[in-house]
Amino acid sequence: MLDVRRLQVLRSVVDSGSVSAAAAALGYTPSAVSQQVAALEKETGTALLERAGRGVRPTAAGLLLAEHAAGIERRVAAAGAALADLLAGRSGTLTIRYFATAGAELVAPAVAAFRADHPGVRLDLGMTDPTDPLQDVVQGRADLAVVVRPRDAAPPGVRLVHLLDDPYRAVLPKGHRLAAKRVLDLADLADEPWVGSERPGPCLDAVLDACAEAGFHPEFAVDSEDSPTAQGFVAAGLGIALVPLLGLAARRHPGVTVRRLRTPEPVRSLHAAVRESAWGRPVLARLVSALRETAGAV
Repeated sequence: MLDVRRLQVLRSVVDSGSVSAAAAALGYTPSAVSQQVAALEKETGTALLERAGRGVRPTAAGLLLAEHAAGIERRVAAAGAALADLLAGRSGTLTIRYFATAGAELVAPAVAAFRADHPGVRLDLGMTDPTDPLQDVVQGRADLAVVVRPRDAAPPGVRLVHLLDDPYRAVLPKGHRLAAKRVLDLADLADEPWVGSERPGPCLDAVLDACAEAGFHPEFAVDSEDSPTAQGFVAAGLGIALVPLLGLAARRHPGVTVRRLRTPEPVRSLHAAVRESAWGRPVLARLVSALRETAGAV
């Protein structure tokens, strides 16, 4: 493999037309330049320069290598510029994972704000694994994931940035006997048939933990695993459901009544999850900032 530094010295000699001029341009002594060229000639096994009056001119081999040296310098400069763009947030790719209700109400407006400031950054957006959403971040498949997680419960190597606390609401059929109350105790729902609105995972855990605190375990008559479907079953009179506010923001079924809960009020805590090793990237910090700003507005 040819020595890149020697190639750069040869190019300087070819461009300037003399060893002494190249030495002045590079800050070397003429002897040092001559030694570098001689070493390159030994390395290649061919003459690279020949005398031309008071200066030198390249042989065919010398001209060829000088042209390649110029190409190397251009590529190095391009690599430096590309790296600068990446570090400054002018280019690159961010992979973002989220779950349905967070995508509609939180991620979408944050991404729109981010793209206005960073049009050169490509965003790979997709749904996360609901059973273990942090794995996309831990294993490097995502730069950021919006996850439900208890506060101060970050796994090793992951930083959690709190976005918002999303309280659950009781969703009742229109005309239900409990609809006359403005606020329900969670225990009021203990004997009701329940319609599930969450997949197994941290969101459902938040509901079940709150029910346990209230002294009961809900009996699920229907397992729907998403908010719109759960509201449809509730409207049909098949049970009651607990749905987070974000799940009610985009679509509320006309056949249901929504009431606040207390003692306790179930809440899921939403965070942006980022690997600690990636935390210093300015473009990633800007995306987290956009998510926090959107969460504040929500």
